[in-house]
Parts: sequence; C-alpha cells; structure tokens
Amino acid sequence: MKKKMLSTFLCIAVSLAVFAGCGPGSETEKGGEKDSGPDTSSEKDPAKDTGSGEAADTKTDDGEAGGTSDGGKKIALSMPSQSQQRWSFDAANMKKELEAKGYSVDVQFAEDDPAKQAEQIEQMIAAQADCLVIAATEPGELAAAADAAKSAGIPVIAYDRLIMDTDAVYYYVSFDNKGTGTMIGKTIAEKAGLDNLADGEYKTIEFFMGSADDKNARLVYNGLMEVLQPYLDSGRLICRTERTSFDDTSIKEWSPEKAQQRCEDYLAGYYTEEELDICAAASDGLASGCIRAMQSAGYTASNWPVISGQDCELDACKNILEGTQSFSIYKDSRVLAQKCAAMVEAVLNGTEAEINDTEQYDNNKLIVPAYLCTPQAVDKDNLKEVLVDGGYYTQEQIDAAES
Repeated sequence: MKKKMLSTFLCIAVSLAVFAGCGPGSETEKGGEKDSGPDTSSEKDPAKDTGSGEAADTKTDDGEAGGTSDGGKKIALSMPSQSQQRWSFDAANMKKELEAKGYSVDVQFAEDDPAKQAEQIEQMIAAQADCLVIAATEPGELAAAADAAKSAGIPVIAYDRLIMDTDAVYYYVSFDNKGTGTMIGKTIAEKAGLDNLADGEYKTIEFFMGSADDKNARLVYNGLMEVLQPYLDSGRLICRTERTSFDDTSIKEWSPEKAQQRCEDYLAGYYTEEELDICAAASDGLASGCIRAMQSAGYTASNWPVISGQDCELDACKNILEGTQSFSIYKDSRVLAQKCAAMVEAVLNGTEAEINDTEQYDNNKLIVPAYLCTPQAVDKDNLKEVLVDGGYYTQEQIDAAES
C-alpha cells in the first residue's frame, strides 16, 4: 500500500514538474505570436515606401501581396462597354491586378448606357463594395451615383474618364491626354511632311475630335492644336470647312458612324475639286469612320490621306499594317491597371496614392489629383516591336482582326 501511495505521489510530482517546465515556454510562444500578429499593411504602405504603383512593388515585409491582409475586400469596376475592345482589355487587366492583391472583384459593363451604368453603381453600393472604380460612359451623367457612394462611405476612383460635378472622386488615373494630342499633332506634321513644303504649298485637313462631354477629348484637342494651329495660321494647312474649334469638331460619344457621315459630307461638299490630305482623328474608332468614307469616295493608295488614331485597337493595328491608317497612339492598359490598383490599395490602407498631376483635372467641384501614364506613337515601322514583341498582342490576334 505504501509503495502504491509513493508511486502515486511520484507520478503527481513528475507531472507537476513537467507542467511547470512547459508553462513559461508556452506563454513566451504566445507572446511571440502577439508581437508578430498586427496587420503589417496598416503599418507600412508598400506603394508609399517605393514611390511606385507597379504590382511588383506591392510586397509587405513578410512577402505577402499587399491587399491580402484586408480580408478579401470587394472592389467594384464599372466600365462603359464590353463590346469595345479597349474597355474589355482594361477590365481584364484591372481584375488581374486587383485579384493579385487579394481583393475580390465585381466587373459590370454598361454597354454605353449612362442610365444602366448609374443603376449598376447603385447595385454595387447596395452590395457594400469597399471601393468603386468607374470609367464613365458619359462623364457628366454620374455625379449623383458618385455622391451616393460617398454618402455610403465608399471611395470612388475615376478611370480614364473624369466624373464631372462631384466631390466624391478621390483620384483619377489616365494617360496624359494633352500629351496624347500633342503626339498626334507632331506625328501628323511628320507624316504629311508639313515642314518640307515649299513656299505656297499646303495640305488640306479636317478634324474629327472626341465627345464634347468628355474632358479627355478637349485635352486631346488642346494638345493637337498647340502643334497644328501654327501651320493653319501660316497657310501650310488649310481646312476647307473652316471647322477647327473643339465644339465644331467634336463627335458625340466618339461614334465611328457619326465620323463616317461627317467625313462623307465634307468630301461631297468641299473636296470635289481637290483632295483631302489629312484626317485628324482623335481615336481609332473615329479613324475607322474616316477610312470607310474615303473608301466610299474612291480614294486609293495613290492619293490616300494621313489618318491618325488613338488606342491601338486590334482593327486599327491591322489597318496600320495594311496602310489605311497612318498611325495610332499606344496606351498600355496594363500600366494603367497597375497604377489604378495601387490607388485602390492606398485608399483602402488610408495612405496617399502616387500622383503626378494636381492641375489639369477640374471637374467643376474640385481639382482631382491624378496619375497620368505616358503614351507612345505606333506606325507600321515599330508596331511589331512595341505591341507584339512587347507582349500586348500576338501576331495571330492582329491577323485575325477585321480591317
């Protein structure tokens, strides 16, 4: 009996010793977890540390992608149209960038219907999105929707089209639109040989600018005319219709059909005795309308005009290679998506996003801080290098496009 009791006491003593020995170590381990546990995204903004919005720069100290610590916050993307290639590309690139940061992404396309876009945004607000990224179908029609998001405490980032008449917009991300216009003007001057004209020689030109309700369209026009107005003043360029103001040259909703009709009217009314040498088109869609009008009027390779564009859509790339469009302005939507995703991350982390413009984008309520990416002119000589070798398109995609 005594042996049994002694054995029992020894077991208890050993157990207590083991338990006591484990106790401090266990508390230290918990303390270690507690020390390393706070969300590093609230202590350190990766984009702010590097000064870059590139996806590769959104790493925290532990190597996790920025945004994952936000518990799968919901980002809602409202885009103008899925049927237009550039918007579907932009949406795909944005979704990829945001999901890489750990966010869940809801993409809606309004199919160029402002009322439908406003309704979709209302649904996004009701679904309690954490941030809205909006590429406006019509920039002047979404103030109420943006204001509703602000009232619900949801930040709004304007993507490539500035939402007007609201103070709800945190940031704007786009390309340098005035710089785009300047690039179009300089490339037109080069392609048309305006600086090589002899005294008394001139080229004829007509203008096909973007929608009057789109602030980007006016900026493109302003940049374009900074380059081309001196040629008009000197007589090296002549516009037979005398339609050179923005209001006279803007085309509602950037419509290719309206551009075609306008170009056909110009050719029939002003260019029966001489040829039209230059179509200054502010987008690839407007350029396509001009191309169809020139073809209908019987223009051929021997008298084909210089036709500009913007966006490097697949159809435009094929037109450039075939010689019916002279050039386009390439705007890499992958870079735009990276910058926008960095803005989303900064807003949700309560930090400042990287910006490089605080002057140009006045939406009638405030000057919206913006990041402007740099565009590049593309013609048949550098198209393969820039777009195919650069991984934006495959040659097969370009070959399969309609011209």
